[in-house]
Amino acid sequence: MTRTDVPSGARADEAVGLRARAARHALLPLRIFLGVTFVYAGLDKLTDSAFLSATGDGSIGDLMRGVRDTSAVPALVDLALKAPVGFAVALAIGELLVGLGVLAGLLTRIAAVGGALISLSLWLTVSWAVTPYYYGNDLVYLMAWIPLVLAGAPYSRWIR
Repeated sequence: MTRTDVPSGARADEAVGLRARAARHALLPLRIFLGVTFVYAGLDKLTDSAFLSATGDGSIGDLMRGVRDTSAVPALVDLALKAPVGFAVALAIGELLVGLGVLAGLLTRIAAVGGALISLSLWLTVSWAVTPYYYGNDLVYLMAWIPLVLAGAPYSRWIR
């Protein structure tokens, strides 16, 4: 029996090569999106003096106090509130390192685990009470990190 959906000869080799190349690059758009987003989020936090304050409009302290009673894990919020500025700086640096790691394809699985943990902690605290649940973006980011946790960066170089 002859398959008619696959060309023979050189065209078959080209089709297989194209599929293999697409498979190698399948996670690249996700890596770029998550990497750029997390680098941007980290830089945005580090350059926002209002956010890097314990109190005041737009501060991490006010944000954490505002979500404390509606979060799934209030103890996590309480921990952040012990040193809100330190927590904000650690979060921003974590986002920056995760984003750069995923963009560069260096230790991608470890960076993706870091991104997933950041997203999980933000989902359980900041966006836990968002209804309906799909309006909260942290759960979506958590799910987006999972393929990179599982597969890493099978193709780290951008151009070959």
